[in-house]
Amino acid sequence: MVIRIIISLLVYHGFLFYIGWNLWRGIQSFKPDVKKRWLIVLSAGLLIAAWSMFFRFAFSEYAWAHWSAGIWLVFAYLMVLVLPATNAAVLLLRLFTRIDRRKLTRSATAAALTLTVVLGGIGTYSAYSPVVKTYDVAIGKPALDGRKSMKIVMAADTHFGALSGPSHAKRLVKMINEQQPDLVLFPGDLVDDDIVQYVKQGIPEILRGIEAPVYASLGNHDRLEAGDTSLISTLKDSGMIMLYDDVVSDDLPVTLIGRKDRTDPGRMSVAELAAQAEPATPLILLDHQPYELELAADAGIDLEVSGHTHRGQIFPANFITNRIYENDWGYLQKGQMHSIVTSGYGFWGLPLRMGTRSELAVINVNFE
Repeated sequence: MVIRIIISLLVYHGFLFYIGWNLWRGIQSFKPDVKKRWLIVLSAGLLIAAWSMFFRFAFSEYAWAHWSAGIWLVFAYLMVLVLPATNAAVLLLRLFTRIDRRKLTRSATAAALTLTVVLGGIGTYSAYSPVVKTYDVAIGKPALDGRKSMKIVMAADTHFGALSGPSHAKRLVKMINEQQPDLVLFPGDLVDDDIVQYVKQGIPEILRGIEAPVYASLGNHDRLEAGDTSLISTLKDSGMIMLYDDVVSDDLPVTLIGRKDRTDPGRMSVAELAAQAEPATPLILLDHQPYELELAADAGIDLEVSGHTHRGQIFPANFITNRIYENDWGYLQKGQMHSIVTSGYGFWGLPLRMGTRSELAVINVNFE
């Protein structure tokens, strides 16, 4: 364990050296006579920035700690994308052209800076400008109240806190109310690891503005310690009805089943929960992590809504989630069951999405 930590730290600081070397060479290409003391300032700045993500956990009650870590992670990710490509281009041009080295380095630095700003802008826009994704599903059972159809809005992985704050929450409420849904479902990861910033940012008051019944289950980032009821009570204070291995159908056109998260060792199986419901009613399951879809289908679930995957959130992680999950994003039919997995309304770690988009899922359900 200790050896792994040491190796990880060495690799991480090697990456820092790589970034710093490129930044210093870029500075020198524009200002050859730059004083060496600025190299010390640059190195110290990089070290402080690199360790800022640890400050996030040490000072979680302060929004600046979350923002400093988030901004650093955005910068580090963009450097991973931009610097190797830039270095390779410079190497090839040096080998096969006679361009002056200083001019080449200066041009490469300007190109890398431009690409970083453009990619950062696109990624930030994709994170904070959610789209509406619409699905139409047919359930071959009658609704409990006899209606022929209903509209469900589903938003997972909101990760409300310092980064996904009041503005993003207000945008969510506005988008939901514009859809005029019959039901709103939040299948997990409502808060960003703890409720400190969730409460400080005034998210509960904002979410109470949703003009439809709201039901929610917990995700792996909704930290719930044994015997701690503050998270559940805070989410209830946000206007949500919490489903924590619960089955409900009162005053609903369907039966809702909300599971504990997969990380909770005490959670019931989907078959045990489904056995508590009337099988002739439409069964809708909120399960944060979309694993083992066949078990839900075998248990008689008609519609399962999930999140968790973020569809990778940043390229090329989408290829990884696609390999891990049978349905990592979008729609999949498993027997008679419809599985819908959203890429999430929020984001985790860094306020950026690359190759994915924050979204709100609208599900139009038609009954028999």
